[in-house]
Amino acid sequence: MKLHNLKPAEGAVHKQKRLGRGEASGKGGTSTKGNKGQQSRAGYQLKLAHEGGQMPIQRRVPKRGFKNPNHITFKVFNLAQVEALIEKYELKEFTLENLYINGLVSRTDKVKILGNGDLTKKLNFKVHAVSAKAKTAIESAGGTVEVLN
Repeated sequence: MKLHNLKPAEGAVHKQKRLGRGEASGKGGTSTKGNKGQQSRAGYQLKLAHEGGQMPIQRRVPKRGFKNPNHITFKVFNLAQVEALIEKYELKEFTLENLYINGLVSRTDKVKILGNGDLTKKLNFKVHAVSAKAKTAIESAGGTVEVLN
Protein backbone atom coordinates (compact mmCIF):
# COMPACT_ATOMS: atom_id res chain seq x y z
CA MET A 1 0.00 0.00 0.00
CA LYS A 2 1.33 3.41 -0.97
CA LEU A 3 0.17 6.97 -0.38
CA HIS A 4 -1.18 7.37 -3.93
CA ASN A 5 -3.34 4.23 -3.46
CA LEU A 6 -5.11 5.45 -0.31
CA LYS A 7 -8.77 6.37 -0.54
CA PRO A 8 -11.68 6.44 1.95
CA ALA A 9 -13.83 3.37 2.55
CA GLU A 10 -16.87 2.82 0.33
CA GLY A 11 -19.78 4.95 1.55
CA ALA A 12 -17.66 6.98 3.98
CA VAL A 13 -17.66 10.18 1.94
CA HIS A 14 -20.94 11.97 1.12
CA LYS A 15 -21.54 14.81 -1.29
CA GLN A 16 -22.16 18.12 0.48
CA LYS A 17 -25.70 19.51 0.27
CA ARG A 18 -25.51 22.62 -2.00
CA LEU A 19 -27.95 25.20 -0.73
CA GLY A 20 -29.22 28.40 -2.32
CA ARG A 21 -28.13 27.62 -5.89
CA GLY A 22 -31.38 28.43 -7.68
CA GLU A 23 -34.97 27.14 -7.63
CA ALA A 24 -34.22 24.28 -10.03
CA SER A 25 -31.93 22.64 -7.47
CA GLY A 26 -34.88 22.15 -5.11
CA LYS A 27 -32.90 23.82 -2.33
CA GLY A 28 -32.99 27.43 -3.51
CA GLY A 29 -35.01 30.31 -2.09
CA THR A 30 -34.96 29.75 1.66
CA SER A 31 -32.16 27.12 1.51
CA THR A 32 -34.18 24.59 3.58
CA LYS A 33 -34.41 27.02 6.53
CA GLY A 34 -38.14 27.73 6.33
CA ASN A 35 -39.70 31.17 6.10
CA LYS A 36 -38.41 34.23 7.96
CA GLY A 37 -37.56 34.32 11.65
CA GLN A 38 -34.34 34.51 13.62
CA GLN A 39 -33.09 31.06 12.65
CA SER A 40 -33.31 31.78 8.92
CA ARG A 41 -30.94 34.76 9.18
CA ALA A 42 -27.19 34.70 8.58
CA GLY A 43 -25.09 34.64 11.73
CA TYR A 44 -27.83 33.04 13.86
CA GLN A 45 -26.46 31.47 17.01
CA LEU A 46 -28.52 29.80 19.71
CA LYS A 47 -27.51 31.39 23.01
CA LEU A 48 -26.66 29.07 25.86
CA ALA A 49 -29.63 28.51 28.22
CA HIS A 50 -32.01 30.50 25.96
CA GLU A 51 -35.55 29.26 26.50
CA GLY A 52 -37.45 31.32 23.94
CA GLY A 53 -38.62 34.10 26.26
CA GLN A 54 -39.45 31.82 29.18
CA MET A 55 -37.55 32.74 32.35
CA PRO A 56 -34.30 30.70 32.16
CA ILE A 57 -33.77 27.99 34.76
CA GLN A 58 -30.67 29.66 36.22
CA ARG A 59 -32.85 32.70 37.03
CA ARG A 60 -35.88 30.69 38.23
CA VAL A 61 -33.93 28.60 40.73
CA PRO A 62 -32.70 30.52 43.80
CA LYS A 63 -29.05 30.67 44.79
CA ARG A 64 -28.04 28.45 47.70
CA GLY A 65 -24.92 27.74 49.68
CA PHE A 66 -21.39 28.96 49.79
CA LYS A 67 -18.02 27.66 48.56
CA ASN A 68 -15.27 28.40 51.06
CA PRO A 69 -12.16 29.50 49.15
CA ASN A 70 -9.95 28.48 52.11
CA HIS A 71 -11.26 24.90 52.35
CA ILE A 72 -8.53 22.24 52.34
CA THR A 73 -9.40 18.79 51.00
CA PHE A 74 -7.25 15.95 52.32
CA LYS A 75 -6.59 12.53 50.86
CA VAL A 76 -7.43 10.45 53.95
CA PHE A 77 -5.77 7.21 55.08
CA ASN A 78 -6.91 5.26 58.14
CA LEU A 79 -4.37 3.23 60.13
CA ALA A 80 -5.99 0.01 58.87
CA GLN A 81 -5.43 1.18 55.27
CA VAL A 82 -1.86 2.21 56.11
CA GLU A 83 -1.17 -1.28 57.48
CA ALA A 84 -2.47 -2.87 54.25
CA LEU A 85 -0.47 -0.46 52.06
CA ILE A 86 2.76 -1.17 53.97
CA GLU A 87 2.38 -4.89 53.23
CA LYS A 88 1.26 -4.45 49.63
CA TYR A 89 3.92 -1.92 48.55
CA GLU A 90 6.61 -2.87 51.15
CA LEU A 91 6.98 0.71 52.37
CA LYS A 92 9.78 1.56 54.80
CA GLU A 93 8.22 4.93 55.64
CA PHE A 94 4.90 6.59 54.87
CA THR A 95 5.86 9.73 52.90
CA LEU A 96 4.25 11.72 50.11
CA GLU A 97 7.04 10.64 47.75
CA ASN A 98 6.40 6.92 48.41
CA LEU A 99 2.65 7.38 47.95
CA TYR A 100 3.17 9.30 44.69
CA ILE A 101 5.60 6.70 43.29
CA ASN A 102 3.07 3.94 43.96
CA GLY A 103 0.23 5.94 42.35
CA LEU A 104 -1.82 6.43 45.53
CA VAL A 105 -1.82 10.25 45.50
CA SER A 106 -1.09 13.01 43.01
CA ARG A 107 1.62 15.64 43.44
CA THR A 108 -0.81 18.28 44.72
CA ASP A 109 -2.78 16.09 47.19
CA LYS A 110 -2.59 16.80 50.90
CA VAL A 111 -2.52 13.64 53.05
CA LYS A 112 -4.11 13.13 56.46
CA ILE A 113 -3.85 10.07 58.72
CA LEU A 114 -6.88 9.07 60.80
CA GLY A 115 -6.93 6.65 63.74
CA ASN A 116 -9.42 3.99 62.59
CA GLY A 117 -7.69 0.60 62.92
CA ASP A 118 -4.47 -0.60 64.52
CA LEU A 119 -0.84 -0.10 63.58
CA THR A 120 1.55 -2.95 64.51
CA LYS A 121 4.73 -1.94 62.66
CA LYS A 122 7.17 0.82 63.61
CA LEU A 123 6.89 3.41 60.85
CA ASN A 124 7.88 7.02 60.20
CA PHE A 125 5.19 9.32 58.78
CA LYS A 126 5.72 12.56 56.83
CA VAL A 127 2.23 13.89 56.06
CA HIS A 128 0.26 17.16 56.07
CA ALA A 129 -2.06 16.32 58.98
CA VAL A 130 -2.71 13.60 61.54
CA SER A 131 -5.51 13.09 64.06
CA ALA A 132 -4.72 12.90 67.79
CA LYS A 133 -5.84 9.25 68.01
CA ALA A 134 -3.67 8.29 65.02
CA LYS A 135 -0.67 10.14 66.46
CA THR A 136 -0.86 8.29 69.78
CA ALA A 137 -1.27 4.95 67.96
CA ILE A 138 1.77 5.62 65.76
CA GLU A 139 3.95 6.72 68.67
CA SER A 140 2.84 3.76 70.83
CA ALA A 141 3.95 1.44 67.99
CA GLY A 142 7.38 3.13 68.07
CA GLY A 143 6.99 5.32 64.99
CA THR A 144 7.38 9.05 64.48
CA VAL A 145 5.12 11.69 62.92
CA GLU A 146 6.38 14.72 61.02
CA VAL A 147 3.67 17.21 59.99
CA LEU A 148 4.46 19.08 56.78
CA ASN A 149 3.20 22.56 55.92
